[in-house]
Amino acid sequence: MSRTPTYTGKVRDVYDNGDGTLLFVASDRLSAFDVVMAEAIPGKGRVLTAMTAFWLTDVLADVCPNHLVGVVDADDGDCGVPDAAGRAMVVRRAEMLPVEGIVRGYLSGSAWKEYRQAGTMHGTRLPPGLRQSQQLPEPVFTPSTKAPKGEHDENISFDDAVAIVGPRLAERAREISLEVYRRGAALALERGVVIADTKIELGLIDGALAICDEVLTPDSSRFWPVGGWAPGDVPPSFDKQPVRDWLEAAGWDKAPPPPPLPADVVAATAARYVEAYERLTGRAFRDWPGAT
Repeated sequence: MSRTPTYTGKVRDVYDNGDGTLLFVASDRLSAFDVVMAEAIPGKGRVLTAMTAFWLTDVLADVCPNHLVGVVDADDGDCGVPDAAGRAMVVRRAEMLPVEGIVRGYLSGSAWKEYRQAGTMHGTRLPPGLRQSQQLPEPVFTPSTKAPKGEHDENISFDDAVAIVGPRLAERAREISLEVYRRGAALALERGVVIADTKIELGLIDGALAICDEVLTPDSSRFWPVGGWAPGDVPPSFDKQPVRDWLEAAGWDKAPPPPPLPADVVAATAARYVEAYERLTGRAFRDWPGAT
């Protein structure tokens, strides 16, 4: 099959299948501080694909439609993309919303930074005296803009989201995003993982809002081990934190090119991705197509 490349992002390549569907290929590339590292993280693309397929198929299928048609499970030559088994998904085209659905269950990241400075989260005032990483009274939908490639997303209020997409879509986006977070967070907690926050991409398929792109992965969410979480501290996370920590310690100015990553940092990062998948799904990553 002949496919037309349509997009190359920091970690994902997209091809047009010519039949109304797209091929999403998750690479092993890794970005930190908005810069792509020279070294790949072995298995990362397959972890993101496997985890997304798990959530969309086994946990979230009845929440709303989603774009997943199927996962490429063999390198049979028909795909047209090298080494695609287990890291490529066939998906339906969608008209993507120009806002991202972010749900926060804990006070961390940019929300903590805003709270320290202004006592607010996305412009909404929070109770005084909250600590970093503290669980919020209930999950909160905190949307952001979708910035053009090379620029940064901007945190916005719900009213801002209404102004961008209209009240009906904004309300539905909030409803879907909160339900995705609640279900994911509840299952994760049973399996020893805290989902502090997550980003959800939504788009219109046949007139209905649908979950698109990856969902509840280490790249789109903040995962903490239950045993490592406590209010007031920054817990270890199941993602690229070893890379971030090493880059910070190395004194990198966060401008390209990045310094070469040591082999042990690459290995530690790969192990964290795999552990997140195995904890959350209860499955062995080695059984996933293309995994080694």
